[in-house]
Amino acid sequence: MSTVSRTLADWTETVLGVPGRVVPVVAAPDQVLSRAGEPVDPCAAGTVQVAADLVATMRVSPGCVGLAAPQIGISAQVFAVDVTGHPKTVTGHGTFVLCNARLLEATRWRPGREGCMSVPDLTGDVKRATRVVVEAQLPGTGEPVRLVTDGFEARAAQHEIDHCAGLLFLDRVAGAHAVFPRKTYL
Repeated sequence: MSTVSRTLADWTETVLGVPGRVVPVVAAPDQVLSRAGEPVDPCAAGTVQVAADLVATMRVSPGCVGLAAPQIGISAQVFAVDVTGHPKTVTGHGTFVLCNARLLEATRWRPGREGCMSVPDLTGDVKRATRVVVEAQLPGTGEPVRLVTDGFEARAAQHEIDHCAGLLFLDRVAGAHAVFPRKTYL
């Protein structure tokens, strides 16, 4: 079972107090995707707007379960996740945005297929922890939060933390044999 601090369980984007804008997602090889994002002040107006924009953009993007600031052209350590309704989800904490996230524990490593809005034509097999503990801050309040999660939500969080560190899933695949053309369904 996963646990989470009360602050994340109670967090919604209404705390941000600003409407999110749907913004374009940048694609590789855009330079912002290969640079480590800067730490942010979670209470700063710019950070709050980025958080709102991430949620708004994620919500209108079919199949999207996470989005990081570098993916919208901003070199910052901010990302949103929402795995609600995804068929692989066992543990889910709804929609949340984290700032300055640090992976404290990662256990039970397993390979799994990943895709990314910033690499729209490819998927790849990436080995990730299926249980993680992440410490971060909440945008808008700056409250510290600890996320303990597993399965698909753990994979999504690690994928977004990687974006904030300037890494794509392609940097984590075992080799060219683990990269595939994305399937398109009509």
